[in-house]
Amino acid sequence: MRRLAVLDAAIQADPQNRAFTLAGTRPLYHITPDATMLLISQAPSNKAQSSMVFWNDPSGVRLRQWMGISDDDFYRSGKLAVMPLDFYYPGKGAHGDLPPRQGFAAKWHPQFLPLMPKVQLILLVGAYAQKFYLKKRAAKSLTATVRQFEDYAPYFPLVHPSPLNYGWLAKNPWFETTVVPALQRQVHAALQA
Repeated sequence: MRRLAVLDAAIQADPQNRAFTLAGTRPLYHITPDATMLLISQAPSNKAQSSMVFWNDPSGVRLRQWMGISDDDFYRSGKLAVMPLDFYYPGKGAHGDLPPRQGFAAKWHPQFLPLMPKVQLILLVGAYAQKFYLKKRAAKSLTATVRQFEDYAPYFPLVHPSPLNYGWLAKNPWFETTVVPALQRQVHAALQA
């Protein structure tokens, strides 16, 4: 994993990340060559960045429930990689966290993807991840994209599990009855691969 160490050093040395590096903030992601699942979302939460434990927040609890896996499987199975669109918490905005910084994923993701040759399932959590990876293939709305999840394999689009989206979940009960069971089947298959 020498390549990973070189990339990590390059991220921290990048002028775009200078303020984070000077503040002693490290990039938060998790890459492993044995990963069969890759989780892509917008950026770490403030709590996750502070603890340096990815998805260490209420959103992560809900995400693991949707996936139907334990904390142990999520953090220690060796089958899950986490690569947000930005590896640093972007700050707070008027309606939740700020979006990931422009250009970060385009610069770094192509360098990390070859390090995970066994990935067979890619969870796209939230609209930012879906727009970046699905581009014009995405439906006109997040709701339509998530509803049509079967059309995007190996990608699996999901609404973000943030507490800010509880209203969306209440308005779209099909998500829990149709999408979550399909997600759990695919996650469990990837864990066994």
